[in-house]
Amino acid sequence: MRRIVRSSLPLALLLAGVVHASEESRLIEQINALRAEPPVCEGQHAEPAGPLSADLRLSEPTQTDIGALQQALSQNGYPIAALQLIRLSGPADATAAMAAMGQKFCRSLLGAQYTDVGVSRSGQEWRVVLARPLLSGGLGPWEVEGQTVLEAVNQARATPRTCGQQAFPAAPPLAWNTALAEAARAHSLDMANHDSFSHRGSDGSLTDERVLRTGYTWHQLGENIAAGQDSAKVTVDGWLASPAHCANLMNATFTETGAAYATDPRSQAGIYWTQVFGAP
Repeated sequence: MRRIVRSSLPLALLLAGVVHASEESRLIEQINALRAEPPVCEGQHAEPAGPLSADLRLSEPTQTDIGALQQALSQNGYPIAALQLIRLSGPADATAAMAAMGQKFCRSLLGAQYTDVGVSRSGQEWRVVLARPLLSGGLGPWEVEGQTVLEAVNQARATPRTCGQQAFPAAPPLAWNTALAEAARAHSLDMANHDSFSHRGSDGSLTDERVLRTGYTWHQLGENIAAGQDSAKVTVDGWLASPAHCANLMNATFTETGAAYATDPRSQAGIYWTQVFGAP
């Protein structure tokens, strides 16, 4: 029986600070829970997303004008590529704030263009800043970074771990497969060039169709996608922090893989990653 497992992650997990206030922390947890299992948003189903990183630089400024906020963040060492400010007045706690935001700002909260979050409040006044910094430009060719993904994944597979509620034993290392890498590169390019974050390609194709085009024959496939991270290691760390992506990485039935990134400055997320897993 053939089986395909897909999981998506548009978010980096570079933790730049710790949010100490309990209600602010709870709100970030609830935002990330929403991203992990998104409800129907504005009448449409959304792709699951991994957790946003808590970054204290985003919670410190108090500007209400988006231009002034962007300037303050840049001066604080956070050059902006994408930015959203959400302000709420009235909720007494994180649960009430999340309920209000989930109704009015669900599309923003699920945005693939954001990688970090900062939350602050004064009494019943809440501020949520969603952001993504400019890409550092330090990446090598996609083949090199794909191999870096492979190394990080194999390092993770060497150690037993729990993905969500599911325990996984250590798994054998994956081997690099050029056909799977070709499929990964094609899908990353497609997402970047069409400003789309989805397992479904712009031509309507899914993972199995894209892999079959490369001539790879399989009995089981999996795919992880991500957006916004400008580091292979951070991308893998993000996948490991998300139960569904982590399960793909630790799946011992997969024996081969290929991974690639692609960029397009016109896209919202700027950079897109795909890793395809296979068992021939």
